[in-house]
Amino acid sequence: MARNVTSPAVQRKFVKDSVMASSLLILSVVSTMASANELADIKTRGELVCGTLSTTEPLGFTDPKTLKVVGFDVDICQALADQLGVKMVQKSLSVEARIPELQIGRVDVLSAALGYTAEREKQIDFSSSHFQVPLKVLVPVAAGYKTLADLDGKRVGMTSGSTSEYWLRKSFPKIGVVTYHDSPSGFLALQQRKISGQAFAQTSGMRYLKAGNGKYVFIDQAISWEPNALGIKKNEPELLAAVNTALGNLEKDGQLEAIWNKWLGSGTDYKIKREHKLESIDKVRTSVQ
Repeated sequence: MARNVTSPAVQRKFVKDSVMASSLLILSVVSTMASANELADIKTRGELVCGTLSTTEPLGFTDPKTLKVVGFDVDICQALADQLGVKMVQKSLSVEARIPELQIGRVDVLSAALGYTAEREKQIDFSSSHFQVPLKVLVPVAAGYKTLADLDGKRVGMTSGSTSEYWLRKSFPKIGVVTYHDSPSGFLALQQRKISGQAFAQTSGMRYLKAGNGKYVFIDQAISWEPNALGIKKNEPELLAAVNTALGNLEKDGQLEAIWNKWLGSGTDYKIKREHKLESIDKVRTSVQ
């Protein structure tokens, strides 16, 4: 049987051509990945998938009458989608799943009670801060505490690792800090008079204010304000810029104010005055350091 013998020169050319073809293929794939644009994808499919919580009133919770997820964060999603000219698709997430779901692309944007921290910014990008909530201390009405200075030398409880703990330690060192695994444990300690007050974001603390049946009240003075923003996957500058532009438009035409008043303003149980307007994340970053 005759053998098909290829000369060394032909073999070298074949290998060279194969390597070049493989390199071109790799460059093509890399180029395609580099040019991927989530904003363009959103516009192409005509919908914005927005991740929210579904168990945190009034930010994102299930309406018992309609069984739909509603709230401040959901309305922000809708307003953002309207600005982008696409349909809003709400996706419920747990607190723990928020950032992972964004990172793997199952949601386009997070509007999920997402407080800014430097640690989280290592994982995702943040839009401008569109709202801030006060961190406050819930105290017994009978104690008569009016300011945070009244708690000097006393013990105040909070969830371990919370922003309330960070700011109380930093700004009010004369107040004793007692940490608990969760808010219910802290509230039980408050009821048992083991602590003089309990600190948390006012939105989170409302359920305990109501549960106290008039026995507790928030001290008016805030420990600090927790900046919240929208979450965007890393390396999506076009989408981040579009979201910030949309938020700027919503602030300018009064929609952010209207959404705040609907869910958190003076006509609600929360009665929180919107003292902080839209702020760039650069300004927020400086303020929390």
